[in-house]
Amino acid sequence: MVEALLQPDRGQPARTIAIVAPADHDGWLAVQPARVRAALAAQRFAGTPGSHAVYADEDVQAVVVAPRPGPWMLAKLVEALPAGTYRVAGDLGPAALGWVLGQYRFDRYRTVEDAGARVLLTTEVAAIDETLRIAAATALVRDLVNTGAGDLGPAELEAAADALARRYGATMTVTRGDALATGYPLIHAVGQAAEKARAPRLIELEWGDPAHPRVALVGKGVTFDTGGLDIKPAAGMRLMKKDMGGAAHALALADLVMAAQLPVRLHLLIPAVENAIAGNAFRPGDVLRSRLGPTIENTNTDAEGRLILADALARAGEGAPALILDFATLTGAARVALGPDLPPLFTDDDALAQAVLAAGEALDDPLWRMPLWDGYDEMLRSDIADMVNAPDGGFAGAITAALFLRRFVPKGVAWAHMDVFAWRPAARPGRPKGGDAFALRACYAMLKQRYPR
Repeated sequence: MVEALLQPDRGQPARTIAIVAPADHDGWLAVQPARVRAALAAQRFAGTPGSHAVYADEDVQAVVVAPRPGPWMLAKLVEALPAGTYRVAGDLGPAALGWVLGQYRFDRYRTVEDAGARVLLTTEVAAIDETLRIAAATALVRDLVNTGAGDLGPAELEAAADALARRYGATMTVTRGDALATGYPLIHAVGQAAEKARAPRLIELEWGDPAHPRVALVGKGVTFDTGGLDIKPAAGMRLMKKDMGGAAHALALADLVMAAQLPVRLHLLIPAVENAIAGNAFRPGDVLRSRLGPTIENTNTDAEGRLILADALARAGEGAPALILDFATLTGAARVALGPDLPPLFTDDDALAQAVLAAGEALDDPLWRMPLWDGYDEMLRSDIADMVNAPDGGFAGAITAALFLRRFVPKGVAWAHMDVFAWRPAARPGRPKGGDAFALRACYAMLKQRYPR
C-alpha cells in the first residue's frame, strides 16, 4: 500500500539523504568526513547532474545530485536503496511523488519475494495525503492497463467503477443489452461481436451536489482491439490490452476529484467494449446511426474508439455540463506526431488549453496543443451518410479523429480531448516500462484551480 511509503517525520530513527545542487557539489564534498569522501571516490562518484551514490555512514546513507527540483528527483535513487526508513535533509516538495511511484511494481502475474519498503519521512505533513492520492490514482491506471485482456473486459471495468461508487457514495448506472442497442447504437455496434462472452455496456457514475457545476469525464474503454474485420497485424495487436487506457485515466481522475471533494457534479462515462471478430461483427461500409442522430459510414472497423466515444459524448452533453474532458488511446497518428510521452491536447477553448498546459508544465506532466483545424473537417464527408468515421489516406489522423469527436459535443460547452498513449515503451526513473498515466496530474490540477474548495 502506498500509504506506508510516506509518513510524518516525528524524529524517529532514519537514514539521511543529502540532495545537492550541481553547483554546490564540490563545497558539500569538501566538508564531508574522510570516510565519506573515500566511499564516494571508491564509487567514482563525480557529482554529475542526475547522479547518485549509496554508501554506509553513521548518518548519511545516500547523496543525489539534482539538476533541478521535480517529481522524479529521487525516483532513481529509491530503486537503489535497501529497505528502511529515510529522511531528506531539506525540502522534499514534489519529489515525494517520485519516491512513492519509484516503488511501483506490477506483480499480478509474477512470483516475487517482498523486497521491503523504503519509507520516507517528511515534515511537509500537509502534502502527504494529496501526494499519496495522486500516487494511488497513477498506480490504478498502471494496474488496469498492465492487466491482460483475458482478465480485464467490460465487466471488470464495470467492477472498477462500482468500487469507486461504493467508496464515495456515488450512483452508478449500467446500460447493456437491448437498451444499449436502441439507446447507444454505436457502442452496441462496436461491441456486438463479443456480446456472448464480453457484452458491451455504457458505465455511468454520478457524484456530488446537483447544484454544483457539472463536469463530465469520458474514457474510451476498448478492453481489447483486434481491429475488427479490418484486422490488425500481430505486431499491431500485441499491446491492444491497453486500448482501455482512456477509461483507466477517467476512472483515476474521478477518484481524485471525489477524494478531494471538489465542488462539482461529476459525471463519469465509460463505453466499455471488446472489438472482436464474429459473424455479427460490424463491417466496413455499414452505415451506423449515432445516439445524437447523425449517420456514420464506417470506413474502418479499426477506428472504433471514436464511435463509442461519440455516443458517450452525446450522453454527456445531455446533462448540460460546464466541462467535458475525454481521454482515449485513439490514434497512432498522435504517436507519429508527438511520440509516446507527449499527449496531444485538442480544444477550441483557449483558456482551458492554457490552464491544462500550464499545469502540465509545472508538474512535469506535459501535453502539446494540436489544432482543431476546420479546414480538415471536409475530410469527414461521406457520399452516402452524414460523415465517415475515418477518412481515406491517413493525413492528419489525430486531428480528423478529434474533429469527428467535436461533432458530438454541444456547442458552447468547454471540451478537451486527450489522445493518450497510456503506455511507456522504455523505463524512466519512477516510470517503469508498461502502462502509465499521462496528463492525469495536469488535468487534476486544472480542475482544482477551476473549481476550488
